[in-house]
Amino acid sequence: MSANAQKNRMTRRALAAAAGLATMGALVAAMPAGAHDRGHGHGHGHGHGHKPRTVDVQLLSFNDLHGNLEPPAGSAGNVSETQPDGTVKAIPAGGVEYLATSLRTARKGNPYSVTAAGGDMVGASPLLSGLFHDEPTIEALNKLDLDVTAVGNHEFDEGATELARLQNGGCHPVEGCYEKGKKFKGADFPYLAANVTKEKTVKPLLKPYTVWKKNGVKIGFIGVTLEGTPDIVTANGVKGLKFHDEVETINKYARELDRKGVKSIVALIHEGGAPASTSYNYDCDSPGAGDGISGPIVDIAKGITPKVDALVTGHTHQAYVCTVPDPSGKPRMVTSASSFGKLYTDTTLTYDRRTNDIVRTSVKSANHIVTRDQPKAADMTSLISRWNKLAAPIANKPQGWISADINGRGSTALEKPLGNVIADAQLEGLAPADKGGAEVAFMNPGGIRADLVHKASGSEGDGVVTYGEAFTVQPFTNMMNVVDLTGAQLVAALQQQVSGSNEASPKILQISKGLTYTLDLTKTGAARVVTDSIKLNGEAIDPARTYRVAMNEFLAGGGDGFPALGQGTNKLVGASDLDMFNAYLAAHSSATAPLAPPATDRITVIR
Repeated sequence: MSANAQKNRMTRRALAAAAGLATMGALVAAMPAGAHDRGHGHGHGHGHGHKPRTVDVQLLSFNDLHGNLEPPAGSAGNVSETQPDGTVKAIPAGGVEYLATSLRTARKGNPYSVTAAGGDMVGASPLLSGLFHDEPTIEALNKLDLDVTAVGNHEFDEGATELARLQNGGCHPVEGCYEKGKKFKGADFPYLAANVTKEKTVKPLLKPYTVWKKNGVKIGFIGVTLEGTPDIVTANGVKGLKFHDEVETINKYARELDRKGVKSIVALIHEGGAPASTSYNYDCDSPGAGDGISGPIVDIAKGITPKVDALVTGHTHQAYVCTVPDPSGKPRMVTSASSFGKLYTDTTLTYDRRTNDIVRTSVKSANHIVTRDQPKAADMTSLISRWNKLAAPIANKPQGWISADINGRGSTALEKPLGNVIADAQLEGLAPADKGGAEVAFMNPGGIRADLVHKASGSEGDGVVTYGEAFTVQPFTNMMNVVDLTGAQLVAALQQQVSGSNEASPKILQISKGLTYTLDLTKTGAARVVTDSIKLNGEAIDPARTYRVAMNEFLAGGGDGFPALGQGTNKLVGASDLDMFNAYLAAHSSATAPLAPPATDRITVIR
């Protein structure tokens, strides 16, 4: 997030309910103390008497929580489950009150239990967490007895200094402490960032690994984020940092752990893949044509040394339990637990006390739904209630009305109804000559973090969109930019949706009204965009003409694999994307005339 964006965000976050602000001392960017190199010791295994040769270690894991303390609303809060008759059922899941109960129940009867996460615990968070710079989520993770997590790309949204504060504690340098008499303690689990170094010193930003120990059992955890983090985070968030190859980094530290006598190793990798089915209970090792898993994690897994016994992954928000062969050709477990705390993975690692290694052939793993029909964890209910009271004056303020769900994150379509609303809001807000004179607007699909849900989330009533709900859709508070791009650059940007770094996994920009084109998915690469079909207000794009194009500062910096958008000139900085969104809702809806889901007819898709 840029300095301007952060400043804008701060000024709008004045919390009348938050008593007394305390100034914060110098932020210590030191590593977490070695005190973390131990197990929480769940269960009652005291290790007395004769020890059997092997012991089963329970590894519980999850990923991509993104500060979703409350159950995610709408389709984003569902898990797909394939039924015995082949039909697919949507099951409501998630929320830390239920995640805590699930993990605590799973640990019962397992004296050797360790809990790990695959990154993106915070960032792009709903208002309840995001308003307070994700302090509530770190507090919740401490209560969950999380032992270790890798950093994800979103841990860098507010920069390395803020990440260090989440690790080490201390009140926010600008907003101070949120609760009178309480200082933020930071994470009591280590954040691991083995492949992130400081450019000036070439030293790791955070610990590269940690060792969990109990009764002589030792398991090393190495944590990395995806090497491409700088491509998907604002430049300010990764300033002064270098991100290294995941495989080379993990192999380097696996050798180091091995030399130290730690033979059992788990890699926590914030990068993932896509299984052939979105059902959480899909057998990822099915042998049929087209079955299995694809995506970056496959090549990564194939390159990681056999010294590593299991891979906990994330980033793609998918659910899978697969085996991928290691470099020696032996199958190795690779898991991911969807997102938003809707699933957790339970993996059994059989530890051989004689070799100090995991018996790889005995590794078993399964994903489990965090259902909402189990008892809520009382300490989490209390935590949510406490922070909700602080957030209420801002969160509950109505912004507009909708007549039905307007799907964004929960939509699987390339052109999303909520994407159209957001792009239209940006165009309308920046079209006036004194606001930038925008003719077209682009929105990156990954920046749409939720759906607008018609059902009331609190006491506001059905159809009312609150500030908290709008914030959950657009939590980054990116500043809007309007730039000059030539028609040729505009066409190149559309082609970059399906070529270059986006070819294997297309990122389809959400576009404002008036722009239309055809996407032919039967072709490959840039040819998927039918160039002579691209029209603005019915007229073909003129390659030589200059167009005024609106987009958030992330896209305007060439983020998400759109270098053409980073070539804009004559930049004007506007209000934030969230302000534009809320202004549009206010202007286009009322209690008697709510906003309806828009048609999705701007992109014609040929499959």
